[in-house]
Amino acid sequence: MTNDSPYAELLGQLNRIHRLETVAQLVGWDEQVNLPPDSADLRAEQHAVLAETIHAAATDPKLGAWLARLEAADAGLTADQRVVVAEARRDYDRATKLPADFVREKAAQSSIGYHAWAQARAQDDFASYAPVLEKNLELAQREAAYLGLGGRAYDYMLDKHDPGMSAAVISRLFAELKAELVPLVRQITSSPVQAKRELLRGFPVAGQQAFLREVTEQLGFNYRRGRIDVSLHPFCSGNGADIRMTTRFNADEPLDSLFSAIHETGHGLYEQGLPLAQHATALGRAAGMGVHESQSRLWENQVGRSRAFWRFFEPRFRAQFAAQTQDVSSDELYLAVNAVEPTLIRVDADEVTYNLHIILRFEIEQRLFAGTLAVRDLPAAWNAAARELLGLTPDSDRAGVLQDVHWSDGAFGYFPSYCLGNMLAAQLWYAVKAQRPALEEEFARGDFSGLLHWLHENVHALGKRYDALELSRRVTGGELSPQALLRYLRERYLPLYCA
Repeated sequence: MTNDSPYAELLGQLNRIHRLETVAQLVGWDEQVNLPPDSADLRAEQHAVLAETIHAAATDPKLGAWLARLEAADAGLTADQRVVVAEARRDYDRATKLPADFVREKAAQSSIGYHAWAQARAQDDFASYAPVLEKNLELAQREAAYLGLGGRAYDYMLDKHDPGMSAAVISRLFAELKAELVPLVRQITSSPVQAKRELLRGFPVAGQQAFLREVTEQLGFNYRRGRIDVSLHPFCSGNGADIRMTTRFNADEPLDSLFSAIHETGHGLYEQGLPLAQHATALGRAAGMGVHESQSRLWENQVGRSRAFWRFFEPRFRAQFAAQTQDVSSDELYLAVNAVEPTLIRVDADEVTYNLHIILRFEIEQRLFAGTLAVRDLPAAWNAAARELLGLTPDSDRAGVLQDVHWSDGAFGYFPSYCLGNMLAAQLWYAVKAQRPALEEEFARGDFSGLLHWLHENVHALGKRYDALELSRRVTGGELSPQALLRYLRERYLPLYCA
């Protein structure tokens, strides 16, 4: 098609929307990294104005007219152009059903919610946060109703994060996982073998910063198009042209900052691997949060907790922290890296018990949206679920229902993405190892380019052409399933704890 064709016009508008979205992302990053505490009210107004501006661009009638012309001329489109048009239509139809006032209100509420959560968490005060959470839940229900999905609001929230997913599909996958994971956790945690995490204490933050910078660069992150800072809750935002990551530091928890950074680097590598020239279209966008989490969890766990990874990085770790590691053997360090111990805090959880945290949140979210659980009763429900799934009871709401940031901005339906990502990560791991049998030998030499190149070709380059379910079929040759994850957990942890 010519440069003045409807397709060229469509691309121009999509690029405008994308540029506006990147500004909003940058404002959001700054809010969690740099914003002065008493400037939160202005930031909420800024979010509202940006959301209103983006919504106006996304609902421009000209965009709808171009889409209609392109759909009528479908035979003249390439396969890639059809993908772009189909995704643009989906976005346009959803955006045009949402009133501008609602979009503005929701954006402001998201900012208000973040600061309310941060304060409530610091003060261990769920009561002050409950009205914000009730408002966020009400906004989510309203959004689904505007789209004609009032009776399936939770499915809509899941689909927003992972296209094609539903509570029924996730319930089936999680039930299969839970049935085998719970006894596996019991088997490992009842072992007399215990990691000595208390040996890793007193690691200067400056040293941690230098080490994780070396690690993330070695993995392939391009710091000329990204940076890493500190925030209350680690995250990654932006796109391959400008990635903003964060982690957090504790002198007595050096592995926490490291693995948080590797996790966020996995997200960053995915974004940097997407086709840069196509960032405004489905060809250059992530397939969904489950796929995104598969990238972060694969680098964090399958790679970062492997023996091969530590064969390369252990000497560097010891050189950076000579005094702190002089009495720690290699076996003790590796066991600490792969410590399995149930914890109340999701982001501190080992990868064996981690998915139980996600199942807990998924089950609670379903009850919230079904109306069978009131927000005011969340702490008690959370504590009961933690007792059942983790064998632990929070002694504060800070260690329970207030620990995660996600609900503060209305990101219901996001949590399942972590577990779906773990499943897909394991399937991708076995797929790449089948094609590159010497993969872990490459890691031991400090060469992670083979894995990154494979992911570029088999995941990143596909953009949003396929959802997580179809991507699994095409790349791994099988349906998305917990079985590869369970296999991986057994192969990694049973020799350590139950040999």
